[in-house]
Amino acid sequence: MTVYDDRLAALQGAGRLPSVVAGVARGGEPVWSGCSSALPGVGVDSAYRIGSITKTLTAVLVLQLRDEGLLDLADPVGRFLPECGYPDATLRELLAHTGGLQSEPVGPWWERVDGGGVAELLAANDGSGRVAAAGEYYHYSNLGFALLGEVVARLRGAPWWEVVQQRLLVPLGMGATSYHPPAEHAPGRSVDHFAHTLSAEPHTDTGAMAPAGQLWSTVADLLRWADFLASGHRDVLSASTLAEMAAPVAPADAYGLGLRVLHVGGRTMVGHTGSMPGFQASLFVDRDTRDAVVALANATTGLRPEQVPATLLGDVAAPVAQPWFPSLPPLPGEVAELLGLWFWGNTGFAFEWTGGELVARDLRTAELHERFVDVDGAFVGAEGYHRGERLLVRRDADTGAVRSLECATFVYTRTPYDPAVTIPGGHPGRP
Repeated sequence: MTVYDDRLAALQGAGRLPSVVAGVARGGEPVWSGCSSALPGVGVDSAYRIGSITKTLTAVLVLQLRDEGLLDLADPVGRFLPECGYPDATLRELLAHTGGLQSEPVGPWWERVDGGGVAELLAANDGSGRVAAAGEYYHYSNLGFALLGEVVARLRGAPWWEVVQQRLLVPLGMGATSYHPPAEHAPGRSVDHFAHTLSAEPHTDTGAMAPAGQLWSTVADLLRWADFLASGHRDVLSASTLAEMAAPVAPADAYGLGLRVLHVGGRTMVGHTGSMPGFQASLFVDRDTRDAVVALANATTGLRPEQVPATLLGDVAAPVAQPWFPSLPPLPGEVAELLGLWFWGNTGFAFEWTGGELVARDLRTAELHERFVDVDGAFVGAEGYHRGERLLVRRDADTGAVRSLECATFVYTRTPYDPAVTIPGGHPGRP
């Protein structure tokens, strides 16, 4: 085990991640890759969905066109998409998220449904969703990158994905990056906050929104992409143009032209984070040293992608956490009825089922409040103030539904001072 493996395992435990894979490069050369997983059949070579890291590929395609003289970043997008509802937004503004477009396209959440075609997307987004004037402030827009992808497609005379393959993946040797999940891929999962069980997330074809977040990739391919963002490639894009992309664009102070700018332990790194239902991703590189970090997880939340570079590179202390394993359904006995949010007076606690134990955590701090274990069919405190005490489940006399929990006269209710439950000392009035 290396220090990288230890830090990755800490990320897995702290984030409750079904699996997480990662890699580190120093001076442009991969020096480590690893996997920390609670699932079988997932390894460091597995493909994961990379979400908005896809935007960095779309941005590079736009800058290729600029360098070839086929467009100018000051051009309004309406020059290329006359039917667009935001014709005055410039390509630079779309790349930097400063065009004032809404964050998401009109319609159902695009990340969880199969997407339609470009004509449908353009017709649905008529400009009425604008949230700010151009240049007023930074406002992240997935819709804007869908428009950029269509600009690329029209100027190249080929679908966006074909252009990605021909002009990026082939010259860079990124053969493991794909539009759809390959045979060896991690399944998208969401972790139930209270039960710690796993739910499957959809692997959608996002259609016209694909340039904003569709792609799948591996640690090895993404380390190659990260080094390209640092040093360039004569058949793809020059290092000088990549330096232009990495410079923050006002009014944003941490976003350039399709690249996020992250300050980590005295160094500046560029790249992107990514998320799709069931997945999170992080890719950042120091363009001066060519040190890079990539991490991919198959969980909707929990990775905290912005903190991955500092954690794996050792610039901050790794979180202290035990390995995490999901709970396997069905949950035993009445456990499912006890999970969720409970209040002792006005103070909230999350009751969770993990490792075969019932655990209560303070909502404000996430610190352990109580830990209960099953003793002869009853929950008894094993850690915390209620150690040794029995947790009593109080049910409604008519419906049988769990109404409250009681332990050594402490009463827990689903809402603060639930008026339907007898509270020691009565119910407080308003001051």
